[in-house]
Amino acid sequence: MMSAAPNIRSGWKRQTLAWISAAAVLFLVSCGSSQAAVGVHHAAVKATPHRSVQPKPAAAPIPALESGVLPWSLRAPISREVLAPGASAQEILIVGGLNGSGTAGGVFSLNLGTGALQDVGNLPVPTHDAGSAVLGSGTFLFGGGASSVSGAVEETSPSGSAAAGSLPGPRADSSAVTVGNTAYVIGGYDGTNALPDILATTTGTTFTTAAKLSIPVRYAAVAAVGSTVYIFGGEEESGSGSWQPTDAVQAFDTTAHTVKVVAHLPEALVGMTADVLGSQIYVTGGAGAAGTNGTIWAFDPATEAFLHAGQLMQPVAYAPSIVVGATAWIVGGEVGSRQTSDVQMMRVNAKFGTAGTASAGSPIAGDTMAIADRGNNRILVINDAKQILWTYPSAGAQVPPGPKGFFFPDDVFFVHHGTALISNQEENNTIAIISYPGKKVLWTYGHALAASSRPGYLHQPDDAFLLKTGQVMVADIDNCRILIINPDGTIASQIGRTGVCRHNPPYSLGSPNGDTPLANGNILISEIDGSWVSEYTPAGQLVWTTHVAVGFPSDPQQLTSSTYLVADYSSVGGIVEFNQQGTILWRYDPASGPGRLRYPSLAEMAPSGVIIANDDYNDRIVAIDPVTGALVWQYGTTGVSGTAPGLLNTPDGFDILAPGGITPTHPMTG
Repeated sequence: MMSAAPNIRSGWKRQTLAWISAAAVLFLVSCGSSQAAVGVHHAAVKATPHRSVQPKPAAAPIPALESGVLPWSLRAPISREVLAPGASAQEILIVGGLNGSGTAGGVFSLNLGTGALQDVGNLPVPTHDAGSAVLGSGTFLFGGGASSVSGAVEETSPSGSAAAGSLPGPRADSSAVTVGNTAYVIGGYDGTNALPDILATTTGTTFTTAAKLSIPVRYAAVAAVGSTVYIFGGEEESGSGSWQPTDAVQAFDTTAHTVKVVAHLPEALVGMTADVLGSQIYVTGGAGAAGTNGTIWAFDPATEAFLHAGQLMQPVAYAPSIVVGATAWIVGGEVGSRQTSDVQMMRVNAKFGTAGTASAGSPIAGDTMAIADRGNNRILVINDAKQILWTYPSAGAQVPPGPKGFFFPDDVFFVHHGTALISNQEENNTIAIISYPGKKVLWTYGHALAASSRPGYLHQPDDAFLLKTGQVMVADIDNCRILIINPDGTIASQIGRTGVCRHNPPYSLGSPNGDTPLANGNILISEIDGSWVSEYTPAGQLVWTTHVAVGFPSDPQQLTSSTYLVADYSSVGGIVEFNQQGTILWRYDPASGPGRLRYPSLAEMAPSGVIIANDDYNDRIVAIDPVTGALVWQYGTTGVSGTAPGLLNTPDGFDILAPGGITPTHPMTG
């Protein structure tokens, strides 16, 4: 029995959320059992020939997946459990499995929106590695493992669990899937040998043999399209009681009752998941010769091809999955010999690229990104496959004047239709425009390492933008003013009174650190002192002002005509959506886990529908799905600073450049 509920750690809050479709739940899961009483048999993973699959031309592009890890997790790690439909479209059941105490028998309801968990009962017979499938209103668990391999059939639903009958014999490590009104129990292990037969049942209590596998396997992933069930990988016997992963893909024709090998995985894997999303099969995770797999593949039955379609944020094996509406959920699982408490999601997002391309699974598919890598005193431009395209400064590059050259880049934005970059160097008290990719200094303002309020000087400049007029606008934080600077360096206008640092609109500003140009020509200003966000006209007239309940507002952005996004630059950082009255509409601020932010200074809604933020003191750029709160992408390694490819040091700004020189997050700039 499960000794304690896998309670939830949560720090993500969604106040206006109605997001999971009420569509019927499709349940697909692959589970198994062990030889030992409560332990798990881990086969020695033998290297098998890495087969290169030669794809035929696809009839149509297959969309990539958006995949991420949730900001909350199960307090207790678990694996090899069953997932079943819950009482509502926002809930699933976690049934049985393996936890730190051994074989589990608990049944828990998990709210996919909040992470809340509720104990709803127990199985009559605790089990792990059971095959499972939905029949009618219940989910049937077929066999599994505990002190020995079981032949019991159990039925579970939100209303309770009960014994339902028995299999023809003991069976664990099997897979199961429902096609029409029939559930098929596929392969597995009887405690001694692999089982080749595929059992069919319409009741969950009586069984017939529908076919036999070409290659008997256990721990396979299965998915059905039409009347065909595809069986991906798994373990096959290799003689003398040993097992090894296979790369075979078997197709079971439920009408003709035949099975044949139709394709091969890119590598031999065991303990994967297979899910149908948007009529397309996606195969994910598993364990192989190279370790725990995090690749997501799209399988095209028409071409027998596997196409790279994304990447799990946490590679995992022996984790069940369930499809709710248009989203697949992966709960727990194993990373090597360690169980995990992570919950992950996957869903089709055409804006995350096309399967089979290097950018598949990227929130900036088709675009490039500039990063102000402040701690490394450089600007990087990366492509949608995270490859570095350009670095500034570099050998032969022209650098701004001053004893430290290009020092402390705090922000960066593409300008001149993607042919240059503007960056403010906060601690250097300067602004520079650099040609891209030419690396020539086109314009500068300020005096290096000299802070002042005199003409031509700045004191901690932030958020420098080039306007369509050719003027540069900057938040001059410690001088408590917003400056609009002419190309010749003269001041065209100013908002706030120099040196008067308090929120007293429209006369003075309290340490302004954000000055985002708006589509209507106005300016969105954030003030550190008092956590204020306001809209001003370029002439300094106040349009509205509001207090936002964050510790340190940074760089507000407009979402709609009346809603806005702002980063909370705090140790336990956050991102909030708010309106002109200061009402918080959405908040993201996990206190722990992979989604915790440390001093994020900029958050923007990307064209792909996710929020991208620079997570400064975690040394990474991240993408957050605003619907689920999942961390779906990052560049940089969390908490690891460096200059090598894939590493950053306190990144403090970013920008996206789309084809045609378009800057989608600030089209109103120059």
